[in-house]
Amino acid sequence: MAPQYVIGIDLGTTNSVVAFAPLAVEQPTVELLAIPQLVAPGVVESRSSLPSFIYLAPEHEAAGTVFDLPWRQGNTFVVGEMARRMSAENPQRTVVGAKSWLCHSKVDRHQAILPWQAPAEVPKISPVTASRRYLEHLVAAWHHAHPEAPIAEQMVVLTVPASFDAAARELTHEAALAAGLPANLILLEEPQAAVYAWLTAMGDRWRKAVKVGETLLVCDVGGGTTDLTLVGVAEEGGELVLRRIAVGDHLLVGGDNMDLALAHHVAQKFQTKGVKLDPWQSVSLWHSCRTAKETLLAADGPKKHPISVLGRGSKLIGGTVSVDIERQAAADLLLEGFFPSCGAADRPARRRASGFQEIGLPFESDAGVTRHLAAFLAAHGDGGRSVRPTHVLFNGGVFKSDLFRARLLDVLGSWAPDAPPRLLAGEQDLDHAVARGAAYYAWAKQHGGVRIRGGTARSYYVGIETSGLAIPGAPRPLRALCVVPFGLEEGSSIDVPSGEIGLVVGDKATFRFFSSPVRKQDQPGDLLASWTEEELAETDSMEAALPRDEAVEEDYVPVRFQSRITELGVFELWCQSTKSAQRWKLEFSVRHDAEG
Repeated sequence: MAPQYVIGIDLGTTNSVVAFAPLAVEQPTVELLAIPQLVAPGVVESRSSLPSFIYLAPEHEAAGTVFDLPWRQGNTFVVGEMARRMSAENPQRTVVGAKSWLCHSKVDRHQAILPWQAPAEVPKISPVTASRRYLEHLVAAWHHAHPEAPIAEQMVVLTVPASFDAAARELTHEAALAAGLPANLILLEEPQAAVYAWLTAMGDRWRKAVKVGETLLVCDVGGGTTDLTLVGVAEEGGELVLRRIAVGDHLLVGGDNMDLALAHHVAQKFQTKGVKLDPWQSVSLWHSCRTAKETLLAADGPKKHPISVLGRGSKLIGGTVSVDIERQAAADLLLEGFFPSCGAADRPARRRASGFQEIGLPFESDAGVTRHLAAFLAAHGDGGRSVRPTHVLFNGGVFKSDLFRARLLDVLGSWAPDAPPRLLAGEQDLDHAVARGAAYYAWAKQHGGVRIRGGTARSYYVGIETSGLAIPGAPRPLRALCVVPFGLEEGSSIDVPSGEIGLVVGDKATFRFFSSPVRKQDQPGDLLASWTEEELAETDSMEAALPRDEAVEEDYVPVRFQSRITELGVFELWCQSTKSAQRWKLEFSVRHDAEG
C-alpha cells in the first residue's frame, strides 16, 4: 500500500515529538501529533510532546489499572509526563538520558544498566530498550489517532544528533525497527531538520535571506546536549544549494545542567535558613528549578519565584520549606555560567577534580557553551583562522529565552566586529522544529523540494597492527587506515586502495575503529602513523570470531576493503578475500547480551 503520510519523529534527550503531513499535496501543512500519556496515576491527557522519561514501578504500585493506557493495559512502567514527575520523587526508578547513553561507547548499550546505579532490587533496562519504549509509545499514539494508516506503511524520518557516530546511528535504527517503524525509515541529523523547519516557514523567501558563500551556524542547545553544525550556501546550475560542512562533538551540557546550577544556588539559600537538604530533597529541588528557570526567564517573567521542597526533618513532617529566587540572580548565574563572554581563542577547560572518576556519562567539565563554540569554529577553520558564520539559527528549548539568544549573538559579534552574524529571519517553534523539519524533509524527498547535502559528517578509519619484531610488554604500533572520507554520500560504496591486509579468522579478535570530524583532507587508503586525541577518536571496537576461509589454511586471510554508507548513514566495512570469493562484513552493533 502506498504511504499516505510523511512522519517526522524527534527522539529527544528530554522530550520527543511527532509531526506529520499528507504526502499527496503540493505544499505540506505540517501538524503535530497529540500524544496521550499518563500525567498522574489513572489520568491520561494528550500533550504535544512526550517527556523522554521511564518510571519502572514496583509490583505493588503497578497493580490494578492506574498505569493503563488507551492501547495497553497492565503496564509495569510509565513513559512520559508522569515518569518525568516521578523522577523528582523516585529518581532511582526513573530512566533519564537514554539517548546520551546510546552514543557512550564505554558501555555495552545492550546491557540492562538504566537507571544508572539504581539499587539491586530495581529492574533495569538497556539504553536500546529505553529508546525502543519511547518509540513504541509514539507508534501507539499514531495508531490511536490514525488507525487507517499503519505507521509501517508510511514514510518516516527519525532524527539523530549530528554528532552521533555510526554505532549510535545503528543502535537507534535497531530500536526503531523493534518499535515497529518501517524498515525503510530515514535517519536525519537534528540540526539539518531545524534548517528544514526554517525553510518550511520561509517558503521561497529563503533564497533572498542568504547568498552564495555565506555560512549558517545551527546552534542547538536542548535539555541534555549541545549540538553545533555549519551549513554552507553554494550555487549549482544557477540555483542556490545548502551543504552541511561541519558538525561538532556530542556535548553533554544543556538545560538540565542549568536546572542543576540553579538548584545548587537555591540549596545554599536554604542552608542560610538552617535547612540542609538530603539527597531526596535535592533531586526534587532540581526538578522544581526547571519550572523556576522557564518562568523567570520568560519575556514577561516575574521578578522572583518561590521554590519549595517537602519537609523531611522531625519538625517539618507534612510541611514545606520555601525560599525565593530572583529573576536577575538566576539570569546572571546562568548567563555567566553557560554563555560567558569570552574570546575567539578561548577553549573549554579540561580540568579534573580527582584522578579517580565515577564511571558514567562523559559530562563536560566546562559548562561554558561559548567556549565550546569557539573551539568548534577554530577546529573547522582554514589556515589557522576560525570560521566566521554569517547567520545563526537557534534550536532547542534553552533558546526560548531572549537572554541566551542575545548573549550568544553578542559573543559571536565580538569575534567578528566588522561582520557580526545575523539571526536568520522567521519565527521558529523551538520545541517542535526538529520534528516539523523532519516531516518536511520526507515530503521534499518525494516532491523535489530543497535538500541539504552533506554525506558523512566524519572520516572513518580502521586500526591496522604493524608487523615487526615482538618486544616484551609492548604492543605493536597501530596505524589508522582511512576507509571512509568526510562527506561520502549516503548509498555510496568505495573500494579502499591499499596493500593486502591480513584479516584474522577462526579465532576471536578485536577490530578497532576510529573517526574524525576535523580531518577532512584524508582520502581512502591514507595510512596515519600518529595522531592526537583531538584529531581521531576511537569509537566502538568489536570482538568477533570470523568464519574461516576454506581456500586458505592460515589463521589470517589477505583481504582488501570496500566501504559502504547505507541510506541510513550507517557505516559498513566489507573485507574481500584476495584468494577466494568469500567476503566478511564488519559491523558496529555486535553485542547482544541478555537483559535482566
